[in-house]
Amino acid sequence: MMDNKLDLIALLDYINPSMLDYTEWVNVGMALKEEGYTAADWDEWSRNDNRYQQGECFKKWTTFQGSGGSPVTGATITQLAKENGWTPKRYNEESRELGWEEEIGGNDDLVIIDKNWVEGKEIKEPTHFNPVRELTKYLEVLFESTENVGYVTETWEKDGKYLPTKGASDRTAGQLIQELNQCDGDMGNVFGDYNPQAGAWIRFNPLDGKGVKNENVTDFRYALVESDTMDLAKQNAIIRELELPVACLVYSGKKSIHAIVRVDAADYGEYRKRVDYLYNICKKNGLNIDSQNRNPSRLSRMPGIIRGDKKQFIIDTNIGKENWEEWHEWIEGINDDLPETESLTEFWNDMPELAPVLIDGLLRQGHKMLMAGPSKAGKSFALIELCIALAEGRKWLGWNCKKGKVLYVNLELDRASCLHRFKDVYGGLGWEPDNLNNIDIWNLRGKTVPMDKLAPKLIRRATKKNYSAVIIDPIYKVLTGDENSADQMAHFTNQFDKICTELGSSVIYCHHHSKGGQGNKKSMDRASGSGVFARDPDALIDLVELEISDTIQAHQESKSICQVYELALKKYAPDYFKEYVSQDDLMSEFQMNQHITTAIKSKHDMEVVAIAANKAKQQAKIKTGWRVEGTLREFPKFEPVNMWFNYPVHSVDTTGILSDIKLDEQLPPWEKGKKARKENAKKEKKSKNQAFEYAINNCDAGNPPTKEEVASYLGVTAKTIERRLKDHGGFVIDKNNGRIVKKDEIKEEID
Repeated sequence: MMDNKLDLIALLDYINPSMLDYTEWVNVGMALKEEGYTAADWDEWSRNDNRYQQGECFKKWTTFQGSGGSPVTGATITQLAKENGWTPKRYNEESRELGWEEEIGGNDDLVIIDKNWVEGKEIKEPTHFNPVRELTKYLEVLFESTENVGYVTETWEKDGKYLPTKGASDRTAGQLIQELNQCDGDMGNVFGDYNPQAGAWIRFNPLDGKGVKNENVTDFRYALVESDTMDLAKQNAIIRELELPVACLVYSGKKSIHAIVRVDAADYGEYRKRVDYLYNICKKNGLNIDSQNRNPSRLSRMPGIIRGDKKQFIIDTNIGKENWEEWHEWIEGINDDLPETESLTEFWNDMPELAPVLIDGLLRQGHKMLMAGPSKAGKSFALIELCIALAEGRKWLGWNCKKGKVLYVNLELDRASCLHRFKDVYGGLGWEPDNLNNIDIWNLRGKTVPMDKLAPKLIRRATKKNYSAVIIDPIYKVLTGDENSADQMAHFTNQFDKICTELGSSVIYCHHHSKGGQGNKKSMDRASGSGVFARDPDALIDLVELEISDTIQAHQESKSICQVYELALKKYAPDYFKEYVSQDDLMSEFQMNQHITTAIKSKHDMEVVAIAANKAKQQAKIKTGWRVEGTLREFPKFEPVNMWFNYPVHSVDTTGILSDIKLDEQLPPWEKGKKARKENAKKEKKSKNQAFEYAINNCDAGNPPTKEEVASYLGVTAKTIERRLKDHGGFVIDKNNGRIVKKDEIKEEID
């Protein structure tokens, strides 16, 4: 059960049970049981807590019910270990599956030191302990003379522990320093007497003198970092190794060191963010800090005080980086995790092997490809065709594909529609589904998350599946940020790099064109949003629709009908076909119709052929022509590929009939003018038809009108109305009553 998973027992070394609350402790036990460990494992680890009770783990273990709807898993232990300094190995260091919640890459780990290799730095008690000097120095380092200081000397006892009272905040640092200098060594005259068994406390941020809560803090200047579960010398060493911007380092007189760290926050909101960041860094680097010390009004140990048989004293002041900004920049910079530079001379005669080619002339495995195009281009169908071509090791739009396993991430279609579409495309291509086991589909419609959250989930599922490609369709469903922002889109596309790097597979995705005409743009400038979309992928495949002329349209319809007639003759009159049908006849709709009429005598068979021919003609009417252009990083630029999209598949135009069609920017001025006039004429006709329809529908209060009534409404003659009815084609005159009705509302008389 635990094969290929992290060793949770090893991770428990990073988690101190005494630092957990009851719920967290129970969750660790439930996670161990869920992942197949024993109660003895939980019990042995729990012994490190002074709250440990013999037999409690075994008794509790029997109440854990195992997997439910949302079981507690090893991810709980993984996360706790990471918070306390454990860092996962990088994927390329060891071939293995990622952990349950393991992060991708190392850039965000922010780990600077390994606590297991830190040598402790002993703290030294002052040779000449001077309480007044200790506290005066503390006040001078942390406060301005006019700032109020909060402190506590009175305590109360609960369960054998001494707890601080609310304390006071009525005097400024300047007043306290002056009184200390005049107290003749008796600090009780300044702060009040304290219990030597309990010690005394002081607040490290200035207050307004009206209270000691967070809202009374006047400057969010410092945060407290404390750990009471580690060796003092190691605490001291880690704080210094991290170069925390410590204003004052104080020994508490017991098990911990109190580091008063500069955070210099502008307000409480920023203070919380900076303290969260600070604590996260400390935990990742092995400092098991007390997370209950987050509050800006928190009490810390007052130096110059006796606590039991120990002294509370200042260990050091103003160590580490000078301020928060300098420290934060250093932390981020030291974790860049970038590779070292290389000398070209080392590899000149022994070049590394290039990644294998996945799509001939287009894409290598482990690289990225973007398909861009407008709506109705059939981009999703093209990507499904690519899935199938990769799975079967066949051609895609004329390019050979290397056979391999592929993951199709479906973000848009419901599950049933997606599965049917794959089957339809297989049928449209006319291919046998010999390698369906090479295609995995991840249906995420309605369950998508932003790409930076999806990437790690995808990687965890895909590790060890050996996918040669991951196809994500479409990306707008997982887009994060403003697509016109270069930096935000760079962050977005970096997620594809992570997938490529971690899985060793290509990432292929599609994006839509910007609004407006695209013919006068270069292929890499047509994708919507930031130019990052065009410049990031290793291969950009762009689809532009071609304007099909009436001549080409008629040719396609005729060609489709001829193909139906050819198949019909081969089926119903094979001998006739061999003897009488020439190659030239196969290209002539008129000649093929003559052969059909002559050779096929059955009325039923003729009806079947007529239906098939009409269906083929209608299918040809909706065919669209497309030109594929590209921008490549690894291969030479290819000649544009012309193709048809005939639902549900694309097919390369092998006749060359589309190659002569020019895009807008390629047309000479006179052709552009002709095209513009044609488009204007279409718009004018559409507008005229709309006005005509409005007149018919409204000139007689919504009742079917006569042609004379419509003519009067529009101010034209009845003869003009007859001509417009013929041009429009959607209305006829009912012969029974002479009124104009929609064509589909009346049955014509059959001669």
